[in-house]
Amino acid sequence: MIRVRTSAVAALTLLSATAATGQDSTASRRTFSSGYRFVEMTGEELFANVCQGCHMPDASGATGAGNYPSLAANKNLESGSYPIFMVINGRRGMPAFGDMMTDGQVAAVVNYLRTHFGNNFEDAVTAKDVQEARR
Repeated sequence: MIRVRTSAVAALTLLSATAATGQDSTASRRTFSSGYRFVEMTGEELFANVCQGCHMPDASGATGAGNYPSLAANKNLESGSYPIFMVINGRRGMPAFGDMMTDGQVAAVVNYLRTHFGNNFEDAVTAKDVQEARR
């Protein structure tokens, strides 16, 4: 029992030291939402904290407990209205994020997806496009 406590204390001390020295810069840059609205503002932050849990960090998708389509080199993203619709309304296993994201956040994550992971669609969507899609 004493060894377990000593190990736990040592682990917590190591984590505290790492945080204090800034060795883990990723953790210090992470943004986490609390509650029903996302606080992340950039497409990269939104993808990392909202999307990649299902679609994977490289956007390759996954199959297992559900089917999470690949967003990498995805021709469905060619028309900006399609990913806007999907983020706002969801479909099948994908939850609707429209109530949790502002128009600007939806535009940011859609633009990020459309310009990363082998997608090269450069006609950016705007917050106004998202606002119109909500009607």
